[in-house]
Amino acid sequence: MVKKWQTLIQGSADVKTTDGYLLRLFCIGFTKRRPNQVKKTCYAKTQQVKKIRARMVEIMTREVSTVDMKEVVSKLIPDSIGKDIEKACQSIYPLHDVYIRKVKVLKKPKLDLGKLMDLHGEGS
Repeated sequence: MVKKWQTLIQGSADVKTTDGYLLRLFCIGFTKRRPNQVKKTCYAKTQQVKKIRARMVEIMTREVSTVDMKEVVSKLIPDSIGKDIEKACQSIYPLHDVYIRKVKVLKKPKLDLGKLMDLHGEGS
């Protein structure tokens, strides 16, 4: 993944889910050589990197802020967020190997016993 002659682009976003978790998502992506490219390198310009990073943050925020923690995990497993970022950034600069590389839980909601029982199917 990490190799010479390409640009590494990283972005991070703090997002709150619908059920009260505050998550920090880290995204990583690499520039891709175009087909029939003669030049050895595929470096992105600084403004392109800034636009790609902004689009990464915007997509991560949009995808995670509208769902609860269970659905966030189900989106992370097939890496659908990374594919969305890759598609959205093709117009700026072609990318490959775009992944959500890490998710940190910054804040957990207060423990609600009734909600916990409902999650496990033992609610009254």
